Amino acid sequence: MTTPEIIDQINELILKDRRNSTKSIAEEPGISREPVGSIVHEDLDMRKLSAKWVPKCLKADQKRQRYESSEQLLEFFQRDPNDFPSRLVTMDETWLYHFDPDTTQQSVEWQHSGSPRPKILKNFPGKVLASIFWDQDGIVLIDYLPKGQTFNAEYYLSLLVQLKDILK
Repeated sequence: MTTPEIIDQINELILKDRRNSTKSIAEEPGISREPVGSIVHEDLDMRKLSAKWVPKCLKADQKRQRYESSEQLLEFFQRDPNDFPSRLVTMDETWLYHFDPDTTQQSVEWQHSGSPRPKILKNFPGKVLASIFWDQDGIVLIDYLPKGQTFNAEYYLSLLVQLKDILK
């Protein structure tokens, strides 16, 4: 039987450690897992959710820089909303894995009906970091980081110089 005291006790156990399982929560009041699940979901209206992964927390200076950049973009937009998209260039990086795959025809094998589908082992002999810059009309610059080189501030600056020359 569920009583307000048991509900409060279960609530306190959850608040002490939100990662507790219903099994470990049920041990202290000495009741089975089913009533604990019912109390947690129906009486306390709680659900177990996975934490969202956040790449990094910004420092105060980084937040300030982003705020100022956003204000500057807003100012550009307010000056001339029609010309705004034509003045933006966006950039992203991605790792490209290269391998020589078989064609579909080359990978076809005879199998008995009911046999599992053959698996293709994708052996990636290498990868390369691609930096891609684009504007409203399409790709402006693609750069592949040379093997053994590190993508650092100096390298990024050299990309921006290349981009500046292209945009002239």
